[in-house]
Amino acid sequence: MTESFRRSGEYEYPQGDGQAPSAYRQQHASTPVNPEWPPPPAYAPGYADASGAAPAPPAPAPAPTGTKRTAKGPVALLAAVAIAAAAVGGGTAFAFQELTGKDTVASSSTSTNVVPASQRGSVAAIAKAVSPSVVEITATLSNGTSTGSGVIISSGGEVVTNNHVIAGATSIKARTSDGSSYTAQVVGTDSSKDLALVKLRGASGLKAAALGDSSGVTVGDQVVAIGSPEGLTGTVTSGIVSALNRDVTVSTDENQGQGQGGDGQWPFQFGGRQFNGDTGSSTTTYKAIQTDASLNPGNSGGALIDSAGNVIGINSAMYSAAASSDSSNAGSVGLGFAIPVNTVKSDLAKLRSGSQS
Repeated sequence: MTESFRRSGEYEYPQGDGQAPSAYRQQHASTPVNPEWPPPPAYAPGYADASGAAPAPPAPAPAPTGTKRTAKGPVALLAAVAIAAAAVGGGTAFAFQELTGKDTVASSSTSTNVVPASQRGSVAAIAKAVSPSVVEITATLSNGTSTGSGVIISSGGEVVTNNHVIAGATSIKARTSDGSSYTAQVVGTDSSKDLALVKLRGASGLKAAALGDSSGVTVGDQVVAIGSPEGLTGTVTSGIVSALNRDVTVSTDENQGQGQGGDGQWPFQFGGRQFNGDTGSSTTTYKAIQTDASLNPGNSGGALIDSAGNVIGINSAMYSAAASSDSSNAGSVGLGFAIPVNTVKSDLAKLRSGSQS
């Protein structure tokens, strides 16, 4: 696993206030046409024939035969409305969220351009766009503290992380990229997928990450990882997707691996071998995205992001070459794993229901 573990008293920070909600502009409808205005005359004013009487209005042209007439006006209007709605869809969703006070999750079955299309693939642009949506998580345990990461999925402070990051915690704190600190409470857990949902108390107006579509990920795709390795908040690394559908096995026992394997290196199994210690007898296996983006202790629960700025995975495990407690020998050797974001999206309803499994 990739959250860091340290004894009590390290990396402490005060709890601060939440961020203020973003402002938005309200649009007003234009003034309607007055229904009492008279219709225009059927002929030009002052025009008359030789008898002095106004001519009869011209007969309507016969409808074409052999073809079906369609109401073009309503159809065109509906098409224009649809185009306008698509153009302002993101802003409308945000305004609706602010008016109703309800959280929304930026999720799509297809990739969206979180970064400008002209900067697609730019690590700097991806980091700037997504870093505000990744938090550092510090869990207080019975024998010290454990540091991991989390991804904000709603403006009201819902954060997805790994279950092993917060398992067994007596209290949880989260720190955003701007330094704001929050206490957090566990909403739901799913140890079978190594996922957890926590809620930041008093949070509003946070920037939610865009959840992409992991089914479209291919080997060789560029990816960026953002997390808090060794408590270094907002660390950005990059690489590629090096493999797909890797069977990764992790422990479901909340006490398994605490402080074992060297500086919080949570154990996992891959390819029939044990890494970072013994996973124990209670385990679960999931299909993971493999990446060579550098992942280190503290990256667990952080974001794996595609070239357009969409979150495609939650970083969950990394191989450390060191098995000793000497953290100077630990580090990434290009073998990291992430839970596909489609697995996360399919599990959100269960996590939000408060299920603890």
